[in-house]
Amino acid sequence: MITATTKLGGTATNVVVAKVAGATPIPDEQAFESIKSSIDALPEGVKMMLNSAEFYGHGGTTGNLELLARFFEECPDYADKPFLSVKGGAIGFGKISGRADDLRNSVDKSIVALRGTKKIEVPIENIVGYLVEFFREGKFDHIGLSECRAEGLHDLGVYPISVVEIQISPISYEEETKKVLAASAELNISVAAYSCPHFGFYPLGHGLIAGKIKGMGDLPAGSWMRDLTRLKDENLPANLRLIDAILAMAAKKNCTPGQLSIAWVGALGEKVNPLPGSTRKERTLENLHGGEAVLSKEDLDEFAQLLDANPVKGDQDFWDAVDLKLWG
Repeated sequence: MITATTKLGGTATNVVVAKVAGATPIPDEQAFESIKSSIDALPEGVKMMLNSAEFYGHGGTTGNLELLARFFEECPDYADKPFLSVKGGAIGFGKISGRADDLRNSVDKSIVALRGTKKIEVPIENIVGYLVEFFREGKFDHIGLSECRAEGLHDLGVYPISVVEIQISPISYEEETKKVLAASAELNISVAAYSCPHFGFYPLGHGLIAGKIKGMGDLPAGSWMRDLTRLKDENLPANLRLIDAILAMAAKKNCTPGQLSIAWVGALGEKVNPLPGSTRKERTLENLHGGEAVLSKEDLDEFAQLLDANPVKGDQDFWDAVDLKLWG
């Protein structure tokens, strides 16, 4: 039984969720087993926070929301057990729109994809003023933001924000990350620290922290991961030194490097929820147990020293080749 829990912020302060959130993988049978196992591992009354988006399908479609709709149709008893977070506002790969009509279309498209099986609870990206209007129309219950800056959180004041979703990991822990964490704590906002499924770093390593990627030769030929700056030949050796240090500390702690990374992220704040990507039941449960791990002050000091001694080389994702609208 998983016991590590926290509460969300804003209008969702009465919602208790697992300390480690869950993603929604494919195919259906594997996804359904993973989702059910994570929910079943929680105490009564605690929700699993599921992270989705209107563009989390092949080619930027609503495929992931449609998968969730199929899950809730097949398992209707589970419809009220998770807390569903849905991002939107995308009008193409790497393109975000804050226009009212685009945001309205995004919300409506997500609702249609869910086929009435689940109400959207933490939608969409940015432009909170428009979202408040949609909230008042009854389209969703709470408002969340993705990739926003700390100064943006302070400037909002339009409506209580429940969740902010940002990248946090041992290899993605920048100054702006720390500022968003501080602002969220000050404003009583929950933070979903997501794991980027296409990259090898956040927060579990999908190959890197697992020790499976040591160079470009370990990546498939033609893979677009080869364009990720932190995997470039000039940056990867330095980043692997950090990974090796994490592997060594995990071995000393008798846990997996993924569990150590999750525990560290969770220790960054009472309302910080690690959001690792996982596609299998066993990995989902392993990740949840990472949220149960307790790091002592000495452990956290050691981890901080480990990060200081092994600075990360390269930017998030693709340099300027693709603007992913990180940090608003």
